[in-house]
Amino acid sequence: MKTSQTVEELTARYGAPGRIVFRPGHKGRPVAVLANRYGVAEVALLGANTLSYRPTGHAPVLFSSPEHPYNRADEVHGGIPVCWPQFGRLAIPGMVPHGFARILLFEVRGTKYSEEMTELTLGVAADANTRALWPHDFDLELTVTLSMKLTLKLVTKNTGKEPFAFTCGLHPYFNVRERDRVLLKGFDGLGYVNAADMSTGTQSGDLPVTRALDHVFTLKAQPKHEFALIDQGLERAIAIVSSGNANEVVWNPGDACTFKDLPPDAARRFVCVEPVSSWPHAVRDLEPGETHELMVAIQSTLPDAPAD
Repeated sequence: MKTSQTVEELTARYGAPGRIVFRPGHKGRPVAVLANRYGVAEVALLGANTLSYRPTGHAPVLFSSPEHPYNRADEVHGGIPVCWPQFGRLAIPGMVPHGFARILLFEVRGTKYSEEMTELTLGVAADANTRALWPHDFDLELTVTLSMKLTLKLVTKNTGKEPFAFTCGLHPYFNVRERDRVLLKGFDGLGYVNAADMSTGTQSGDLPVTRALDHVFTLKAQPKHEFALIDQGLERAIAIVSSGNANEVVWNPGDACTFKDLPPDAARRFVCVEPVSSWPHAVRDLEPGETHELMVAIQSTLPDAPAD
């Protein structure tokens, strides 16, 4: 696994003035800045985390902690972390919560751009370090496309000789003016497990976010899943479309949030709506040579501005 790409090397090979720029990020590790007439997005090679996304003329779509973006484990509460090969805590014995992908240094595999889009592809493959944590051969690739919307595609490939099971998720932290003025649409009629106490229920109507929530919704079998975050404080709607996931998680830690890398009021300024495939009912048995794709597309719209 290549981990030594410098900002200078990346700029020379993959950069394009005004469209794709590389800068030093956390501990000097590269961050890619994608830009075009539709907006700007930043993606860290560390963890392949999409750190920020700001459509032209809009408030930032993604939340990040202004004080301590990274904790001691080099993890981020903000942006869009990649959770892989485990979503949550219980799936793989000994595995760190949400998996090890978010602390791996990805390499740039390609960039491209046109009048309508700017795109970055990052990847990481199994090596001795990952096999010490998880004894499987894999290739993991994330493609981030900035156009009228922001699209992330996470592709897992089994490069070994035996099938393996895994779970995965993309974990967007959506920036909101005030959590209590947010409504989530698209969850009506869906069953869920409350991960806080393992109780179950069925959502009726729109879902408000006025308290701590950790609901794992089971999705219907269909090609794509469509949700919307209505932010009455910022007077906008964020359309969220996903595929390749069996679940959608809605999470906010509530006012009693104790994450040391977040300021005291941070939980009132973000809501997470996460496309995931989680245990126990969404286990994937990926055969040698097979791939699995998880996708999310995000688009912010203002009043009287229809979504694409």
